[in-house]
Amino acid sequence: MNMTEILKSAVERSASDIFVVAGLPLTYKVRGEQQRETADGTFTPEKTEAFAAEIYRLAAREPHCLNGSATDDDFSFSLSGTGRFRVNLFRQRGSIAAVVRVIRFGLPTAEEAHIPPEVMRAAQMKKGIVLVTGSAGSGKSTTLACIINEINRTRTGHILTLEDPVEYIHRHDKCIVSQREIGCDCPSYVAALRSALRESPDVILLGEMRDKETMEVAMTAAETGQLLLSSLHTTGAANTIDRIIDAFPPNQQAQIRLQLSMVLQAVISQQLVPGVDGTPIPVFEIMYSTLAIRNMIRESKTHQLDAAIASGAAQGMRTMDMALADLVRQKRITEETALYYCTNYETMQKRLQLL
Repeated sequence: MNMTEILKSAVERSASDIFVVAGLPLTYKVRGEQQRETADGTFTPEKTEAFAAEIYRLAAREPHCLNGSATDDDFSFSLSGTGRFRVNLFRQRGSIAAVVRVIRFGLPTAEEAHIPPEVMRAAQMKKGIVLVTGSAGSGKSTTLACIINEINRTRTGHILTLEDPVEYIHRHDKCIVSQREIGCDCPSYVAALRSALRESPDVILLGEMRDKETMEVAMTAAETGQLLLSSLHTTGAANTIDRIIDAFPPNQQAQIRLQLSMVLQAVISQQLVPGVDGTPIPVFEIMYSTLAIRNMIRESKTHQLDAAIASGAAQGMRTMDMALADLVRQKRITEETALYYCTNYETMQKRLQLL
């Protein structure tokens, strides 16, 4: 198969990823499981390099991994009539390898993406920081795209997205939407954020809070009155807040706790779990900042956040274990799945016994 056929096949299979690695056949990831195309034989280093060259040609991009100017490259491109693809090319064992994420054309609705109304409530916020967290491939980008789309659909303003690379394409609706790609439209997240403050944004989507400097500028941006949405590779509200605080030296941490307690509006943590039919289902822990939660952040009592979230059901909050138990009650996942993905095994066992 040529490159276009491989990409079309991935979309037709509803694959989430394509893997190209020397020594293995072409591999698709479908519903969390690998499907290897053994009939086509295994990739050699020469074949993986030819694959990378074809990807660069389709993306109309300088072949950084092939000309020696980089050992890895991350970018996205669209294939007319097929879909949009996020590509990561990298070197391993002296040869080129690739992972291609499949992004279908168009934005899914919150209902199609199984995002509950409690999460979409974040689209109603006007200022502060909303964080969507989870492991790689847990659906953070889709959740953020749905929130941005809801803002774009329901109110006026200027939405500015800073991404590496741009994944979902947002059309102008009620909002003006500007989408900047790191490395293409601007040199770095920090430079783009600093520039953003002069571009009159009402909403900023920051693809990822990667380091201390980015976090610092992001909090400053949120203090000036914008709504800033971003992601982190953490699980759970407490871990997310601790990760941000720990990124700073000890002599700054008290100030950062104070600053974060004032600007943080919500932490939405998610993971994908297999449903009873094998289809991945997103599960959300939802924390919205209350006066009590802001005090816990400021006073370094993040170990108390789970209890505060559990007691905040009336405000739309839920812990990850509460969300998993709800899915078991709805017979959408099994008890074994809930126990495997829960954060507290013994508590989950007791919770399931009450169902």
